[in-house]
Amino acid sequence: MLSGSQPTSPARLGVCRSATARYICASPTGNYSMTAEVSHRFASADASDLARRRLSIGFMNWAHALDHFVILIYPTVVIELAVIYGRTYASLIALATASFVAFGLFSLPAGWLADRWSRRNMMVGFYVGCGLSLIGAALAPSLVGLGVALFMLGVFAAIYHPVGTAMILENATQRGRTMAFNGVCGNLGVSLAAGITAALTAAFTWRGAFLVPGLVCVLTGAIYYWLVPADEKGHAAARSNSPDVSLSNTSAAMIFGLFIVVALSAGLVFNTISISLPKIVDERVGNGISLVMVGGLTTAVFLCGAVAQITVGRLVERFPLHILFAISAVMQFAGVVWAAYATGTSLLFALAFTMAAIYGQITLNDLVIARYTADAWRGRVYAVRYFLTFMVSGVAVSMIALLYGRGGFDLVLDATAVIALGFLVAVLLIALIANGVEKARVVQQPAE
Repeated sequence: MLSGSQPTSPARLGVCRSATARYICASPTGNYSMTAEVSHRFASADASDLARRRLSIGFMNWAHALDHFVILIYPTVVIELAVIYGRTYASLIALATASFVAFGLFSLPAGWLADRWSRRNMMVGFYVGCGLSLIGAALAPSLVGLGVALFMLGVFAAIYHPVGTAMILENATQRGRTMAFNGVCGNLGVSLAAGITAALTAAFTWRGAFLVPGLVCVLTGAIYYWLVPADEKGHAAARSNSPDVSLSNTSAAMIFGLFIVVALSAGLVFNTISISLPKIVDERVGNGISLVMVGGLTTAVFLCGAVAQITVGRLVERFPLHILFAISAVMQFAGVVWAAYATGTSLLFALAFTMAAIYGQITLNDLVIARYTADAWRGRVYAVRYFLTFMVSGVAVSMIALLYGRGGFDLVLDATAVIALGFLVAVLLIALIANGVEKARVVQQPAE
C-alpha cells in the first residue's frame, strides 16, 4: 500500500558480501567453524536463486516486447484494410476501440488474481491467450469477426503490465537498471510493430501479419510453462507488506489522487501518439511514401524512446526519482507542442523528442510507484495504474477518429498538447510532495 509503518529489526547486522559471510554473520552462537560443505551449499543456493531470477526477468522482458507489439499490429494493418475494403481510416481505426478498452479493463482482475493466486500461471495465460487471439484475427471471415478477435487480444494482453511489472520488481537486484531495460524491451515491441507488421503484410497479406506473431506467442507460452516452475505454496502470503518509503495518510491520499490524474493523462498522450504515429508519418512527413517506408520511419521514432529509457536507468542511480519525473513531464509537453506545429523532416525530430520523453516518464512512473508501495500490494496497485492508463486507450482511439475527421492531425495533436499540460501539472505536484517526504526521511535517519 502507499502508506504504512516501517518494521524495525531487533538487531543490526553488518553488510556481508559472500554467501558464507552472510551465514556466519547471522549465526546466533558466534561459532565461525562452519564446514566448507555448508558454505558451498549456501553458495549453490544463492547461484540457483540468481539463475531463477534472471530466467523470470528474461521471460518478462520478452513478454513486455510482445505485449506492445501485438496490440499495435492493427494500427498498421488498418492502412492496408482501408484499401482492401474501400473504407475510411476513421471508420476502420474505430474497430480497435473494444480491444484497447479490454486492454485496460481486464488489468484489474489480472492484478488481483496474480497477487492472490499465481503470477507465473497468469503469465502462461498471457502468452497462450494472446497467441490464440492473434490466430483468430488472422482467420477472421469478416470485419466483425476481426473486431471480436481484437477484443480477446485486449483481454489477454491486459495481463502483462500489472503482473509482469510486479514480477520484475520482485526479482530485480538492481531495480533502476532492470526496470529501464524492461522498458526498453517494451519500447522495442512498439518500435518494431509498425515495421515488422508492414513487412509481414507485404509478404503474406494482412492475415500473415497476425498469424506469425500468434504462433510465436503460443510457442513461447509452452516454453515458459516448461522452464519456469509454478509459485511455491504460500509464496504470495510471504511477500513484504512494507514499502521502501512510508507515507503519512495525508501524503498518501494526495499522491494517490494525483496519480489518478497522471495515469489518465499519460494514457491518453501515450496511446494517442502511439496509435496515430504511422498515419502521422504517412500524411505529414511527405507524400507518396510506401507502407514499408512508413513502418521504417515509425520504428526509428520509437527507438528514440529506447535510448531514453537506457539513459533513465543510469540517471536514477544518481538523481532523485521525483526530480527526474518532473523533468520528463516538462519534456513531454514541449515535445507534443513542437510536433503539433512541425512538418516534414522537422516533424520526425519533434516526434523522436516526444517519444523519448514519453518512454522516459513511463519508467520513472513505475519506479516512483514501487518506491512507495509494498511488494504484496504491487500487483493490485499496478493493476489500477494500468487500468486507468489503458482504459483511456479506447477513448484515445475514439478521440483520434473524431478529431481527425473534423480537423485532421492538427486538431489531434493540439488536443494531445492540452492533455500533456494536465499531466505536467500533476507530476509537478507529486514531485513537490515527494521532495518533502524524502527530506524528512533523511533528517529522521540516524547517523551511521
